[in-house]
Amino acid sequence: MDAAGIAPLSSSGRDALAVARECASEAQAIMRAGFGRTGVSATKGRGNVLTETDLAVERAATAILAREYPGVPILSEETAADTRSDSWLWVIDPLDGTKNFSRGIPHFCFTIALCHGNGPVVGLTLQPLLGEEFAAVRGRGATLNGQAIQVSSTASVRESILAVDMGYDDGRGRRQLELALALWPGMQSLRIPGSAALGIAYVAAGRWDIFLHSDLQPWDLAAGLLLVREAGGVVTGREGEAATIFSKGLIAATPAVHADFLRVAGRLPWQA
Repeated sequence: MDAAGIAPLSSSGRDALAVARECASEAQAIMRAGFGRTGVSATKGRGNVLTETDLAVERAATAILAREYPGVPILSEETAADTRSDSWLWVIDPLDGTKNFSRGIPHFCFTIALCHGNGPVVGLTLQPLLGEEFAAVRGRGATLNGQAIQVSSTASVRESILAVDMGYDDGRGRRQLELALALWPGMQSLRIPGSAALGIAYVAAGRWDIFLHSDLQPWDLAAGLLLVREAGGVVTGREGEAATIFSKGLIAATPAVHADFLRVAGRLPWQA
């Protein structure tokens, strides 16, 4: 285990965050080289695309993890498998925001988390073009490029910048839009980032006040769960229940905005 007893050391004697950073560094180099040059290589569904960069980042990251943590399962978007476990599990999204990446929109990220018992203990999200690293270790707080971060002090939905993402379930995506319309103009502004992992990280950094999603996968939210909680925020499922990496829906917000949102939106049919 590392010095704080949080997570096992790697085979080379490094802590899990150091290994996650090595993965992120490799991902950053590959993404920067491919941005604006890599087109869509496959379509997985409406709006859901795959590029060679996704696959190249995944190969690089999984090679590092297999070397440093042999025997620890890896759950990744491009090689998804049922790896639910009460033991250790690496969860990665090689390129979250692939649609943005493929169209030259500079809003995407690499995200990685080491989890235990379906909860993250180490999490990192990297925006490769800006070089912004959002990182957290359980019990040690959250940082942006090494500087401590906190969620905003916003206290109500009316004062909030609210962000949502659509996902790939058409019905749930429609209800997300209907929710935003029902709340409007009772908020400051609305954002649709196109990257759930960055959307959650931005709540941790206080850039916006609440992020909603109703169709997530573990690789979308694993690191973000820890980032927001360590930054003093609240992360739950759609009905306010405790969130895990296997939650489908998510509310990530400041504590006060989270409570206010449940009050304001409680009678709206967005949870289904």
